[in-house]
This record gives sequence, C-alpha cells and structure tokens, in this order.
Amino acid sequence: MGIIKLQNIRTFSYHGCLVEEEKIGSDYRVDLEVKTDLRKSSQTDELSDTIDYVLLNKIVVEEMAIRSKLLEHVGNRIITRCFTEIPSVSRIKLGVSKLNPPIGGDVEAVTIEMEEFRN
Repeated sequence: MGIIKLQNIRTFSYHGCLVEEEKIGSDYRVDLEVKTDLRKSSQTDELSDTIDYVLLNKIVVEEMAIRSKLLEHVGNRIITRCFTEIPSVSRIKLGVSKLNPPIGGDVEAVTIEMEEFRN
C-alpha cells in the first residue's frame, strides 16, 4: 500500500453562508491524501498502474468551483468523486481551509478535515 498526497492546492472560490462571500469570494487551500496500492506502479513505471495526480487535482478544482455554504459539503463532494472515479482508492483524508475567513478576528484560516474509507 502507499499514499499519494496533493498538498496546498490553492483555489479562489465562493463558499460561505454570507451573501458577501458569494459575491467577493475567498482564497482556499485544499490538502488531499489518498491511500492506494503502489506496488504495481513501482515496478512497471506506468501511469496506467497508479493514480494520476492530474485527475486528483482536476476533481478538487472542479468541486471547489461549485458554490457551497459549508466547507463540509464541498469536502464531501470531493471525497465522493474520488471514490467514484478512482476505484483503487481505499482511504481519503481531506482538509479544506478558508484563508483569512470573515469571522471578526485575526484568524489565518478555518479548516475542516474529513477522513473516509471505501465501503
């Protein structure tokens, strides 16, 4: 088994419960970790035997572009798509961070973390 990590994927998105967040948007950071079997690809050196990082990034970017009120909701969509589109993924750990959130204080980021296992 092995782990593939995409760290610090940056997007500009429009998530949030406030009307202002829908209009002005915010910067976000996504960290994605997937568990899969890397033994075959480590031997064959073939992209078809592993998980394509480009596909993982595409899933994150596309789902982050769809507005949600809650980070948990967009996180669930990312996880669902990864499991649906990549059968070799057995576990996903995901962090979605809103940078400089509008919460009336000097807060660098608010982050939700989710972990799911394939059923």
